[in-house]
Amino acid sequence: MPNRIIQAVYIDDDAALGRLVQRILGRRGYEVEHVTTAESGLARIADGDVDVVILDHDLGTSSGVAVLEALRVREQSPPVVYVTASTELSIAVQALKAGAVDYVVKTVGDDFEVLLVAALEQSVERARLMRAKEEAERQVRQAKDRAEMLLAEVNHRVANSLALVGSLVRMQASAVVDPGAKAALAETQARITAIANLHRSLYTSTDVQQVDLAAYLETLVGELGNSITASGRTPTIKLHAEPVSIKTDRAVSVGMIATELVTNALKYAYPVGEGEVRVSLSRTPPNQVTLSVSDDGIGWNGNGTAKGSGLGSKIIAAMSKSLGAQLEYHDRPIGTLASITFDEMAS
Repeated sequence: MPNRIIQAVYIDDDAALGRLVQRILGRRGYEVEHVTTAESGLARIADGDVDVVILDHDLGTSSGVAVLEALRVREQSPPVVYVTASTELSIAVQALKAGAVDYVVKTVGDDFEVLLVAALEQSVERARLMRAKEEAERQVRQAKDRAEMLLAEVNHRVANSLALVGSLVRMQASAVVDPGAKAALAETQARITAIANLHRSLYTSTDVQQVDLAAYLETLVGELGNSITASGRTPTIKLHAEPVSIKTDRAVSVGMIATELVTNALKYAYPVGEGEVRVSLSRTPPNQVTLSVSDDGIGWNGNGTAKGSGLGSKIIAAMSKSLGAQLEYHDRPIGTLASITFDEMAS
């Protein structure tokens, strides 16, 4: 028996049977409102506060199936238990296809009462569970939206803070006279910018767990190009990137590697300041991605002692390890070609 009063609407043109159903269900804790036409039944349902509908198949001038069809287009309609005196299976199939949740055949005696009450209780409970499920899903969606909004705000603030730090480093570089210190500060600024651009791409993205690597590298290469142009040198940086999306933390590693390789090419490939640096991002079957940086400068195959402090090489090695890959230098007639291949799908 229900533990609260269940509001039911019984649609049947048989007044005597309507009173009988009211008495039967009244003893079971139901409050039944009997209406005799499809129109009045639909109007009562539209008023709300209806837990379940008992719908007769034969309504005289109309059919219960027509009521089901009308309810189907409404949002959050109450469950419908279909009743009829006919034992034809086709009627049950038609009613269930039209949206009824259960089907009861009218019989003489206690069987009808038992079957009807069981169908009503199951229908009301199923509707309650469905509403609870929908509410839980709604709350999960709201929580997810709030979390994503907060994460976007965090990425926005981190990007702005890193941009400020980068500006301070650039100001410091302008203030120092020593060429080595100036170059070191410029490289530090480039590394900060690489991470700041990643956070900037995250707070403008609809997916904070994945990064569009092509777009990220485009921004990164643009920043490096502007930086080198501002320093008075004129190498050209070109990017060719296929669409690739990877996890955010892995994108940081790719961005740092790209920054170090491009910075090295800009510093050492063209001593006189002229030349082209090419950055490429491509897919290689089955699920591999290759990042390569090449130039036509004086050339280096990775053997021997690297120029500079060696910090860039250490950063590349650490970032490569986090990607589960290793940087390779390829033999070329002229210039340098460095590449790294990693798994696109890895977590």
